[in-house]
Amino acid sequence: MLIANLLKPTVDYVFKRIFGHEGNEQITANLLSSILKQEIDDVELTGSPILEKDLLDDKVGILDIKAKINKNVTCDIEMQVVDQNNIEERILFYWGKLYTKTIISGENYKELEKCIVILFADFELDSLKGIPKYATKWNIREKDFVNYILTDRLEIYIIELPKISSFNENESLDSWVKFIKNPEVVDMSDANDNEAVKAAKKVLQDISNDEKERELAELREKYIMDQKAIASKGYDKGLEAGIQQERYNN
Repeated sequence: MLIANLLKPTVDYVFKRIFGHEGNEQITANLLSSILKQEIDDVELTGSPILEKDLLDDKVGILDIKAKINKNVTCDIEMQVVDQNNIEERILFYWGKLYTKTIISGENYKELEKCIVILFADFELDSLKGIPKYATKWNIREKDFVNYILTDRLEIYIIELPKISSFNENESLDSWVKFIKNPEVVDMSDANDNEAVKAAKKVLQDISNDEKERELAELREKYIMDQKAIASKGYDKGLEAGIQQERYNN
């Protein structure tokens, strides 16, 4: 079978098509297991299918992946490639929405389920520049007694893809991050490579060979590139304004 140039897993449409598509639960379970560092026995993928109109929409989490882990944990996975300088606030806001949806009005608060938000960022967060690793886990902890967590109901994971080159952690997540950054590194004939990662590359090969899938992925990638250009232009304008103001003040 002739394999077309592989689509980029960092494009959120492609990312969701691999990890959020019904039938790919075992692939997603392996990814989650490598992030959460625990055995994942069951993953139920939920959420609506991707519509063409969604590909031109930048609402929070529009192409996120919703999953139920082991039947009692709600999880949301999102890929972001455009740094809009508000990602930390967006993550917390989205976690809050997930959490409140796990209980019906009138139920006991003890019925609230654990909610996990996982962000894959194809950029480095300014607020995490000083942390020498690419994957971080966040809870609510006491300021002086950091071993004490207020509740285990909140977990946020941030995976900064560019940091993998500097902070390889020699763990199973490394192979997933390398695949997401560059799927060509996965050797389908290497018996030592993670079988789930190979399965993910096979899915990627299939959608890369599908004309309609390529069209949708390329449409979304163009939109993302346009958003990056807009963000860059705004930065350049702000920088120039700052320079002009400094000249004026001097």
